[in-house]
Amino acid sequence: MNTTAAALKLKQFGINSPSITLADGTVLEVLHVVRVVPAKRLVCQGRWCGQLVYAKLFFGQGAAKYLARDKQGVELLLQAGIATPPILFTGLSLDHQQHVLVLQAITPAQNAEICWSELALDAPVRIKLAEKLVLEVAAHHQAGLLQTDLYLKNFLLQTVDSANGQSAKVFTLDGDGIRRLPRLFSSCKKKQNLATLFSKMDALDDHRIPELYRVYCERLGQHSSPRDEAKILQLTQQVRRQVASGYADKKVFRTCTDVKVTKSFNSFVAVASALNAEEFSVSVLDSALLDKNANFKNGNTCTVAKAKLAGSDVVIKRYNIKNFWHGLSRALRATRAAKSWANAYRLMISGILTPAPIALIEQRWGCFRRRAYFVSTYVEAPDALQYFAQAEGLHDKKAVAQNLAALFYKMYLLKIAHGDCKATNIKIVDSAPMLIDLDSMKAYPMHMLAASWFKLQHLKDLKRLMENWADDAEIQALLKEAFVQKYGEHGVSEQDNILIRAKIA
Repeated sequence: MNTTAAALKLKQFGINSPSITLADGTVLEVLHVVRVVPAKRLVCQGRWCGQLVYAKLFFGQGAAKYLARDKQGVELLLQAGIATPPILFTGLSLDHQQHVLVLQAITPAQNAEICWSELALDAPVRIKLAEKLVLEVAAHHQAGLLQTDLYLKNFLLQTVDSANGQSAKVFTLDGDGIRRLPRLFSSCKKKQNLATLFSKMDALDDHRIPELYRVYCERLGQHSSPRDEAKILQLTQQVRRQVASGYADKKVFRTCTDVKVTKSFNSFVAVASALNAEEFSVSVLDSALLDKNANFKNGNTCTVAKAKLAGSDVVIKRYNIKNFWHGLSRALRATRAAKSWANAYRLMISGILTPAPIALIEQRWGCFRRRAYFVSTYVEAPDALQYFAQAEGLHDKKAVAQNLAALFYKMYLLKIAHGDCKATNIKIVDSAPMLIDLDSMKAYPMHMLAASWFKLQHLKDLKRLMENWADDAEIQALLKEAFVQKYGEHGVSEQDNILIRAKIA
């Protein structure tokens, strides 16, 4: 972030200068704003007393309380001998407008979320990183502590030179989330906390959870049984489902870090937080859909077009109301635009490629929903049918087939059914599949009855996918080989014969 961008964010909190004088006379120079919680907190990288630091600035009525809680969390970690950036200053700014916590910057270092995302699945370094994070959480639990805001980005990795070469030292961040373990139900709390860590890893890593759970148990001197390992795996999947649903079905329908929402009697508007809602008004969107010859689709229930809005190429999808009775049937249900909006965020939080959602606009009359619009980033890429028709090298075709198999296996693990797996709804971007047209997509609960129904829907997805190449024996063979390998790696095909029923195996 450049200096101008940092200054603009500071101004949102009434700070007009990047140099903030603290109560003891020292000066904090803000270099980079890392995170903003509107009206409550600002996290920045800066320079203080000649050294690089990270500072948290707290605002509003609860500022003193939140600073004290953050400070206490850091002190609890330090008392337990758990590595965390030490506190250099706590107190007020000179003008008493901000409560400030200054922490030493650990350099060179990178947060675990970035490291994790850059490592390939099954890479030995990725497995080692997972073990290190598990051991860090085990150390928390052994010290009687819980990190209640457990995200990979709340761990920092510092490269350390040792006699055996380089290794990574793990630092726990965010004292605000540190709590003492309650004595009552402490075992359940620890398992829930560990499952939360596992849920932040890729679903395709789930087969490693039993092994990682054994690492955790060894660190605590506990016995691990196959039953316990199965339970922690099930708990991980439940936590992941709850977090994804809480984010995609609730959070992005109200103002939050990622989204700005405005509501009135006549409309509901949700726009990506970096953008201006006025640039996506109904009149602007309707104007972009006027040229029927240029539109991708001109249907009774849906109109789709590419347009340039807010300086970017976007796809506008308008869900039309055909007549009075059609409008009546849709009035009290979630609009298809809202489903697309939620599902786009669901895929994003699950690590599945989809065009970035930009805006959701619903025309309303009180609680009654009418016409709705979904706007997403336009992605210039061939669909799966075009890709295989154009690709010449067998190696490239095999790679994409394997990536498609991995995508569908991941959706199987996450209990997500797309509902319309035409090849045109799967774009291929740098050999990776990207899902579009999400209004039929559905995530299923984890209980047994829903799981059985999901398998039927997943079976339909698999069959529809293979139908795209019903007349292309080469691509069918590549896909079948890839799917049998991916699903067979973890015994899925043997458990429920889903690939046999889909006529893939």
